[in-house]
Amino acid sequence: MPDARDLALVVASGAPLILMETHDEPRAIDLLTRVARDQQRELFQWTCTDGLRRVGFGLQVEQPAEYAEAETLLRHLKERAGPGLYALCDLHHWLHGEQPRLVRLLKDIALRQNAAAVTLALISHRLPLPPELARLAARFELVLPDEAQLLGIVRDEARRWARLKPDAKVRSDDATLKRLVANLRGLSHGEARRLARGAIVDDGAITESDIDAVNRAKFRLLDADSVLSFEYRTERFAEVGGMANLKAWLELRRGAFVDAAAPGGDIPKGILLLGVQGGGKSLAAKAVAGLWGIPLLRLDVGALYNKYHGETERNLREALQLAEAMAPAVLWLDEIEKGLSTADQDGGTSQRVLATLLTWMAERTSRVFLVATANDITRLPPELLRKGRFDELFFVDLPDAATRADILGIHLQRRGLAPERFDLPALAALAEQCSGAELEQAIVSAHYGARARNAELDQAALAAELLRTTPLATLMAERIQGLRDWARERGVQPA
Repeated sequence: MPDARDLALVVASGAPLILMETHDEPRAIDLLTRVARDQQRELFQWTCTDGLRRVGFGLQVEQPAEYAEAETLLRHLKERAGPGLYALCDLHHWLHGEQPRLVRLLKDIALRQNAAAVTLALISHRLPLPPELARLAARFELVLPDEAQLLGIVRDEARRWARLKPDAKVRSDDATLKRLVANLRGLSHGEARRLARGAIVDDGAITESDIDAVNRAKFRLLDADSVLSFEYRTERFAEVGGMANLKAWLELRRGAFVDAAAPGGDIPKGILLLGVQGGGKSLAAKAVAGLWGIPLLRLDVGALYNKYHGETERNLREALQLAEAMAPAVLWLDEIEKGLSTADQDGGTSQRVLATLLTWMAERTSRVFLVATANDITRLPPELLRKGRFDELFFVDLPDAATRADILGIHLQRRGLAPERFDLPALAALAEQCSGAELEQAIVSAHYGARARNAELDQAALAAELLRTTPLATLMAERIQGLRDWARERGVQPA
């Protein structure tokens, strides 16, 4: 086991303090148990509820009332403790604030050890070590399971379920099993086991619905005060009118991204969707995840910003790390220009956020497909638009007549109204310059009116509502034309 070998080397090196940041406390204790057994050393575990106890063929509590308090414990370890490994599981609670006596005791223990007679292993999800102890400590990171280990965990849970159900066998297929294993990446051994067990126990099968449930549960496990949100509803491209070029582009790259390119192959990185408000950019971003059958994560760029220096950049880094842990996934940055202004009024925070994002975009190797949407191209920094940042830029224009008819049909059907009852081309002709959002809102408004009259929505009522609609494109004609000219001059693909 590589983890156990690496930890044994850290212990043998004589480091008096070992920091083990992990959510998987049982696995950390298991690794320390293996190392203690191989090195013929005693292992003790301390928690603030049970105090200090020896780990062996059974946990034996040693005067828990006396050693349950952190300072009492550390004085005991400093003055009377015998040689051994000591796993301290709850000490992080005392290290968050100013605790000079505890810090001094830890420092005394670390400085007075001969040949590491006493080795302290601090275990927690986060260990804020005081600066004066930093050079006395070694950090040890538990390696997350790879796909082969995850497959072994899933199969082990399947065998476990089968033992409880005579003459039964977990049902699945190779493609679904492969997707489940891929979506368990980024979790610890214990977390992966719990989610795999949850996918199996309800019906003894691993199906597409289990993949979605695992993704949601995984996000809840990994999300810790993040500005990311898990979008539970993704769209099908059948529900997106037009955008034939974008659909074809994505379909060509689906296998390379979802199935993972061969070693050395190129994995699609992302796209930028430019266009008018209400044109369907957000819908298209959701449909990418729906088409590829992977989780959709939305990054609220505005929520990144924090008044404290450095916190905004840290928020972005943590969000990107979470997105990578959820891979394969689509990361959606909606209205990206609102969070990446190049102005200097914020003390350079926006510039640092942009630098962090650009570095991640250039260096990432994980299967996170970035979909950014923007309404105002003039506010985007040129560094973001150069070749290589995105695989392609697409311009989402106002829908043409045929696309408007498709959009009207989609929204009528979504509300239980038969599209064949309406003359869609005629309605589309009345809705010239309308965006997809305006077409939908016209149907919503006309439907409300029909229900108020206790009548069925018909052609005349919908036509009247479309005629009452004043498109945003009419009010902002110059701005929209400028956006079209910009996209045409730079060879941006039409969606």
